[in-house]
Amino acid sequence: MRHCARLLVTFALAALANASFADDLTVLKVGDQSLQTRGILEASGQLKDLPYRIEWFNFPAAQPLGEALNAGAVDVGGLGDAPLVFALAAGARVRAVAATRSQPVDLAIVVPAHSPLTNVDGLRGKRIATTRGSIGHFLALAALKKANIPISDVTLVFLAPADAKAALAAGSVDAWSVWDPYTALSEARDHDRIIATGVGLSEGLSYQVATEHAITDKHAQLADFLRRVAIGQRWALSHPDEVAAMQSRVTGLPPDVLKTVYQRGQVHPVAIDDSVVTAQQRTADTYTSANVIPAHLDVRASFDRSFPLP
Repeated sequence: MRHCARLLVTFALAALANASFADDLTVLKVGDQSLQTRGILEASGQLKDLPYRIEWFNFPAAQPLGEALNAGAVDVGGLGDAPLVFALAAGARVRAVAATRSQPVDLAIVVPAHSPLTNVDGLRGKRIATTRGSIGHFLALAALKKANIPISDVTLVFLAPADAKAALAAGSVDAWSVWDPYTALSEARDHDRIIATGVGLSEGLSYQVATEHAITDKHAQLADFLRRVAIGQRWALSHPDEVAAMQSRVTGLPPDVLKTVYQRGQVHPVAIDDSVVTAQQRTADTYTSANVIPAHLDVRASFDRSFPLP
């Protein structure tokens, strides 16, 4: 009995020591969208043996995540190229610290299955739902510009994704400019049709964006996190089933929908080089020409290249 008691005391002390050690670890506050980054990291095993703690914050879209970064409520989070421009124009003191490219087939303007609309030309005089400052917002602007349709000839209705989907289903808007996983879910569940994608319109760039405070005060933790994300992204390219299964457990979304997301997006890490900066400037200029942001934005200062691609 005394031996058992000693073992219990030993285990209790070890547990307390581990808890104390965990409490002493630096906390990295990570913003995520639809748990996509977390799903990839968990599926690829990249959340094991962290030398710091991650506190996750999940957002339905880029705009609230950008606001959280601006407020310093999170240290780092994933934003598309257009939402990053929007955040910077709002005065956010953040920097892109890692980049990915994808095939922008997941970025799409969708209409209900019964809609007579078949292409962007038919959107003149219509109501288009999207989320302000999102890549969906960018797609709507770029697609209308390509079709020579003035913004004044359509009505943009700014809604969160869930509200936009409801508005499309109810017929209060004619189209929805959106991104995955919402695009894939809309196709699978409601048989909505795609009338335009981001191919040829979007740069396909997304970023991990960090606050200036995190870059300075949590540089080592941030570097390790970005390394794990890049490894996880490369792993996910050849393991869509495993990523979809893990993502489904985390989000409750159907695995087949999530597999579609990963297979067609082909998200892969790229180095932040001059070509990335130039592409980002084109995105910013699109927002400026549409009067979405008030003045020209020079994006060069919005990148931090001190985190090399592993």
